[in-house]
Amino acid sequence: MSRLGRSPIPLPDKVEVNIAGGQIHVKGPKGNLSIAAREGISVKTEDKNLFVQRDEKVEMPKATHGLFRALINNMIVGVTKGFEKRLSLIGVGYRAALQGQSLDLQLGFSHPTKVAVPKGVNVTVEKSVLIIITGIDKHAVGQFAATVRAMKPPEPYKGKGIRYENEFVRKKAGKAAKAKAG
Repeated sequence: MSRLGRSPIPLPDKVEVNIAGGQIHVKGPKGNLSIAAREGISVKTEDKNLFVQRDEKVEMPKATHGLFRALINNMIVGVTKGFEKRLSLIGVGYRAALQGQSLDLQLGFSHPTKVAVPKGVNVTVEKSVLIIITGIDKHAVGQFAATVRAMKPPEPYKGKGIRYENEFVRKKAGKAAKAKAG
């Protein structure tokens, strides 16, 4: 058994979990999420706690037990609190704007860069240099944030590019700094 998989998931008051038709459905105040149930994994509710149990007869890696517990926990957190990623644009002339269901990025390229915002993900832009990505699905929020960051990742010499708000970019010394030191 997985150590993480054995720990119970606390169920908040306004969250309902249903298992039907090979799907695990989680319904909460912010919306609904579902995931396909895997053979050998069962979910039981006891005293406002959810337990994910593994059938020892079905052959599967032990890590799958912990994975399903983490996925169900992320769904419960998503429908109650939601998830958020914040990206900041660092660089002269770098800016973002929201145009309908697409994010328009000016990143120093000769052409405008547009990224379509997927369903279930909300994007807001503050001061044209801060992009806030929110949603109830942790995977969708993280994947869209990674897609936007990949448009222009921070470079190591000046630090220009798109980075997560609290990300630290270690800067390298350029050729001029190396020549003076030697």
